[in-house]
Amino acid sequence: MSSFSLAVRDSSTMLRRNLLHARRYPSLTLNLLLTPVMLLLLFVYIFGDAMSAGLGGGADRSDYIAYLVPGLLLMTVGSTTIGTAVSVSNDMTEGIIARFRTMAIHRGSVLIGHVIGSVLQSIMSVVLVGAVGVAIGFRSTDATALEWIAAFGLVTLFALALTWIAVGMGLVSPNAEAAGNNAMPLIFLPLISSTFVPLHSMPGWFQPIAEYQPFTPAIETLRGLLLGTEIGHNGWLAIAWCVGLAVLGYFWSASKFNSAPK
Repeated sequence: MSSFSLAVRDSSTMLRRNLLHARRYPSLTLNLLLTPVMLLLLFVYIFGDAMSAGLGGGADRSDYIAYLVPGLLLMTVGSTTIGTAVSVSNDMTEGIIARFRTMAIHRGSVLIGHVIGSVLQSIMSVVLVGAVGVAIGFRSTDATALEWIAAFGLVTLFALALTWIAVGMGLVSPNAEAAGNNAMPLIFLPLISSTFVPLHSMPGWFQPIAEYQPFTPAIETLRGLLLGTEIGHNGWLAIAWCVGLAVLGYFWSASKFNSAPK
């Protein structure tokens, strides 16, 4: 077999391994998934009327649901990838990686299995949170088939970028608890983005903090694709953030994994 065929075979094996772990121990994924679901229900049913005032133009609760759901879909991606950081840290500290290094398997297949598995879990989590959004009133009737495909591509690319960052965080963490703490910005950043309120409703000194980070352009792009709002330069910014984070996370993870004791 060629080296590429071996890499594909071994990566597929590692992917099955990670998916089996996720199926047998679903508590971590479910706990992380509950965060965006609870925030969705909280901000719609408790704060919905008050928060809709920030949209202007006499917006009501249904308008706020439409505004909120795209941001929480990408927040779901950030929440899910925290589990990746914990899983990678567990592998590095519990001895299984040392065992893998003694076997004739492709060296990078361990990380590739984690990444692909996490991206698949992120997409499934987004679908579940989206289903909750639809159940409470979210609709995207104006989006064309091409815009839905673009939205799916954006979510997938965003999940890939954050997953590589989470893998790096897991590799540099001494234990699973530290990995979870190190990955907390992946949940914290959406809270200070345009997820819950538009940028123009924030204090002037705070707007640059919310604007110049990866979540805000990605959220505004997804919002534009699903709701038909103006995307502007956010589309290119979102792609640039995703590609930059993916490349950074890949080289960071590969460097830390290859430098680990053999």
